[in-house]
Amino acid sequence: MQDSILIVEDDQDIAELIKVHMQDLNMHVELCENGDSGLAMAVDSDYSLLILDITLPGCSGLDICRQVRQSKPEQAILMLTSRTSEIDRVVGLEVGADDYMTKPFSIRELQARVHALLRRVHLLEKSRSNDNKHSPDDTVIRSGRLKIDLRSHQALLNTKILDLTSTEFDLLSFMARHPNQVFSRTQLLEQVWGYQHSGYEHTVNSHINRLRNKLSADTKAPLSEAVTPIIQTVFGVGYKFNPEGTAK
Repeated sequence: MQDSILIVEDDQDIAELIKVHMQDLNMHVELCENGDSGLAMAVDSDYSLLILDITLPGCSGLDICRQVRQSKPEQAILMLTSRTSEIDRVVGLEVGADDYMTKPFSIRELQARVHALLRRVHLLEKSRSNDNKHSPDDTVIRSGRLKIDLRSHQALLNTKILDLTSTEFDLLSFMARHPNQVFSRTQLLEQVWGYQHSGYEHTVNSHINRLRNKLSADTKAPLSEAVTPIIQTVFGVGYKFNPEGTAK
């Protein structure tokens, strides 16, 4: 089945450049120059991937990302930002973008990012189509209060479903499979996002922070008591999944 991509970008030259190179990869591409129209298209139609510029006429790419996440939490989203706009990159990841690229960008790197995101989309589709071919024990990760169901693509903490994006779910699942093993940001980029590019480690930081917030939102411990984090920072090295944080 052919992958479909919606590009919401008001710079016609950039939009056409991306379109041509995505079509070269046998992908169906639709373009939109306006944020309001782009939001309507993203919500009303099904796309394998959204590529969103941040600064748009009408609502911004950040607004589109935020609103799409409410109805389509697993939608793959790639944000395009200005090289000088660090705050836009941070906010874009915080509102739920799976990845971001800064302008100007390498076409080969863009293709690699798109392939990585679509590979994860295909793996999710495949896992759902194979639901009946595996026993429950093969597709469930348990750690104390935390249950990760790979078939339904849901994570539950204290029986409460966590509202995770597809990337957050993949990140949590990967780390939970390797408890107490420390991973650098570069290693997580390779294992979860599927690429290695220097300068994009902040992608990992933002997703870790969002994931921590969602994992800790359910805690009922008093603020005066220390709470053992589920995702723990190992200073100077990286991050690890800490099973003690999920203990009952």
